[in-house]
Amino acid sequence: MLMTLLLYLILGAFAGVAAGLFGIGGGLLIVPVLIFTFTLQGVPVEVLTHMAVATSLATILITSISSVRAHQKRGAVSWQLFRPLAIGILVGAVIGVNTAILLPGPVLQIIFGVFALSVAVQMGFNLQPPQSATKPNAKELTATGGIIGWASTIFGIGGGTLTVPYLSWRRQEMRVAVATSAACGLPIALMGSVTNLWVGWGRADLPEWTLGYIYLPAFVGIILTSTPFAKLGARWAHSLPQPLLKKFFAVFLLIVGLRFLLSNL
Repeated sequence: MLMTLLLYLILGAFAGVAAGLFGIGGGLLIVPVLIFTFTLQGVPVEVLTHMAVATSLATILITSISSVRAHQKRGAVSWQLFRPLAIGILVGAVIGVNTAILLPGPVLQIIFGVFALSVAVQMGFNLQPPQSATKPNAKELTATGGIIGWASTIFGIGGGTLTVPYLSWRRQEMRVAVATSAACGLPIALMGSVTNLWVGWGRADLPEWTLGYIYLPAFVGIILTSTPFAKLGARWAHSLPQPLLKKFFAVFLLIVGLRFLLSNL
């Protein structure tokens, strides 16, 4: 158990650094590593992927709080955008968790693999959507929030890889897009965690130390190191060659995506 906890502490540190460097949140790193770790621990294949996604969302719930506070101190969060987005996110997150529960673990891994490959291409080639001609209205934001909440709780992410490009496309300043996306991570993680706790409660095939689908040792280990290392990553973002680092992370996602696809197809 001690070695396993140490692994989770290291994972939290890497996830925090990645979040600080790239502004994407740690879910893209946490979910695949947890899947591999749970596999080695002998967790039943029927539940291990759902546990990885649920645990990732639970850690994002904690880390997103400090992120939102930091952005709010700089006045970068647009609460006018956040409110309609959050309404859609809360509904979409519930639907997303229940969608994931209906999918077998291997299918969920294939879906995550395709998503990881898509993000790898976006990061590797620095693809950015062109800005649209108009800004979004409240109805569009709510509908988009529903899609973001649904997809994010399936992938176990805070939604930054979806929210930031969307807001940038809809003529929002990048500083505002990143900060508002960070705020949106809170309702995604909150509703995703609560729903995963609820739907997984009492399942007989879950291992010890789980709360619903959330695996507590991994949750504790990751949150202890992810927040302080996210601050370190944010500082490094101003001094390290970020384009090169993004390409390295894109290669990691490419390997993860191919691994999930080749092992489950």
